[in-house]
Amino acid sequence: MITASDPVASTGGAHRGGLPRRGPDERIAHIVARSLGPAQTVLDSDSLPHHGPARLPFDNDEFDAAMTLCTVPYLPDVYARLRELRRVTRGPVVILTNDPSRMHGFWLDRYAPRVLAVEARRHPTVQELTATLGATCTVRRVPIPLDCTDTFNEAYYGRPEMLLDPAARRAGAAWSFVDDQVREDFDTALRRELRSGEWDERFGHLRHQPTYEGSLVIVRAVP
Repeated sequence: MITASDPVASTGGAHRGGLPRRGPDERIAHIVARSLGPAQTVLDSDSLPHHGPARLPFDNDEFDAAMTLCTVPYLPDVYARLRELRRVTRGPVVILTNDPSRMHGFWLDRYAPRVLAVEARRHPTVQELTATLGATCTVRRVPIPLDCTDTFNEAYYGRPEMLLDPAARRAGAAWSFVDDQVREDFDTALRRELRSGEWDERFGHLRHQPTYEGSLVIVRAVP
């Protein structure tokens, strides 16, 4: 167990405060930590098995708060998990996720629309998440820093060259759900427009924009 003042904590099961080391960019992690409030006991849903019995092995209202960070698309029954988080939590349930309705506003839609379409289909809508959690929900867009250390597509909003690296693309799950031709077409089109300067004519202001508010959001539900 660790204290609630630790902003980034080691990975574990149910733990006190903080965030797991496998969590997001530290600056984004601090936003999540603030959303948890003064909780002393925080259930890290991401440290629990994704598969297995739907009912969590905890009592009602056992934790001050609970969180799940960018794993919503990987849960076989996300709604059952969220209902369980609500059951075992007496305070806020915090979800860091992507709003599929905002994904196509990103410049990647010009070069790989099928990737964003796949990504959007993998994510429940914000309305579905809030309806499942019930109670009082707020949704807040999360500013992504220009030098974000995470590896999702929008983390490279001002560094398009980074997405030409196949390793960077492999870190985003949606790229694995499209065929080689989509990836090759993306690579060819983006390289061409970077060489011609067209990308910078359209999107070059993002290279100097300190943060970007895209599809990354925090959904916070309190009883």
